[in-house]
Amino acid sequence: MFGLFRKSKPVKIRSSNDNKKYGVAAKDLKELIKKGCRSLQVPLPGVRVCLYSDGTEVTEDFFQTLPDHTELVLLSRNQTWSGVERDIAQLLTSDRHGDALIEAAKGLLSDDQSPKRRKILTDLLLNLDDTSELERRDEDEEWFKGVDARFKTKSAYMRFNCESRIRGYLKEVDDAPRTIQKVKVRAEFLKASQLLSEMLKTNKYNGSYFDRTEKEADRLCTQEGWFTCQGSFDQDVCQSLHSINPYGSRESRIVFSTWNLDHRIEKKRTIIPALLEALQSHRTADVNLTYFYRLLFTRENLKLVHIVCHKKGAHNLLCDSKRIFRKATNTEKGSQKARGKKRRLK
Repeated sequence: MFGLFRKSKPVKIRSSNDNKKYGVAAKDLKELIKKGCRSLQVPLPGVRVCLYSDGTEVTEDFFQTLPDHTELVLLSRNQTWSGVERDIAQLLTSDRHGDALIEAAKGLLSDDQSPKRRKILTDLLLNLDDTSELERRDEDEEWFKGVDARFKTKSAYMRFNCESRIRGYLKEVDDAPRTIQKVKVRAEFLKASQLLSEMLKTNKYNGSYFDRTEKEADRLCTQEGWFTCQGSFDQDVCQSLHSINPYGSRESRIVFSTWNLDHRIEKKRTIIPALLEALQSHRTADVNLTYFYRLLFTRENLKLVHIVCHKKGAHNLLCDSKRIFRKATNTEKGSQKARGKKRRLK
C-alpha cells in the first residue's frame, strides 16, 4: 500500500551499445524496466539494470536507495556491463572519437578545480594531440619549432638528444684530472679517459637509446616512440606507471627533457672516484675499463626515470671490487712469469 504513495525517482538510462541517455522517472524497479524498454526499444523478457559507473546490478531495494539522476544501463538477456571503464576503453582505442574526446577534455579542464582530475585531463590532452606517426620536418613543422634546422627527422634529433646526455657524462670524466696532484696518476687517468672516449665513439655515443628507428634491443622506446619510466634506482619498476611519447608533440618533446638517465651506482660519488683510486697504484692497462664504460654510459647502470622518480640523495651502491681490474690472459701470465724469472736470475 505504501508503494502507491512512493515518489517517482528520476534517473538516466541508456543501453550497453549506445551513448544516448534518456531521462526516466519511476517509483520502483519494475516500472523503470518497463519504461526503459519502451524508450530504448528493447524486448522486456530477461532485462536487467546495472550502475553505469561500475556494473553493479540494481535490485528493488537498491533502487530505492539510489540518488536522483543516477546513470543506469539497461541490459538485455546475455549482455554484460563492466562499468565506465568500457566506455573509456572504446574512446581511447577508436580514432573515430578522437576529436570529440579532445574537445570534451578541454571543456572539462577549463571548469575542473580538482588537482587530480586536472592532471589526468592535462596528460590526456598532451597525448591525444598526437602526431607521432609523422617523422620528417616537412610533415610536422610544429614539432620541430626550436630545433636546429640540420635535423630533418624526429629520430635524428632524439638520437642527438641522447648523445648529448652521454657526452655530458664523458665531460665529467674528462674534468676529473684537474683535482689530481700526482703527475703520473694524472697521466694514467687522462689515458683511461681517452680510451673511454674512443669506446663511446665506436658505439656512436649510445644515441640509439632514444632513436625509435633502431632495433628493439638497442632502444629504450617502442617503435611508435613511447618511453616508460623504469622507476627509481632502488625499485624494479615505476610505481606510478609514468610514460611519455616525445615523438607525439612539441610539448611532449620539451617535457621529456626533464626525464633523467639516472646512474644506479652514482657517477660522481662512486664510479669516477673508484676509477681514480684504481689508478693511484695501477696502470691503465690493469684496469677493467670495459666495466667502467658500462657503468658510466650504458643501460647496465643507467635507468630512464621521470623527474618524480629521480631520487637525488645518496644511492649507497658500490662498484663491484672483483670487476675493477682486468684478469690477466694466459699470454700475459706467461710474460709476467718470464719477467719474474729474469729478475731472479739477475
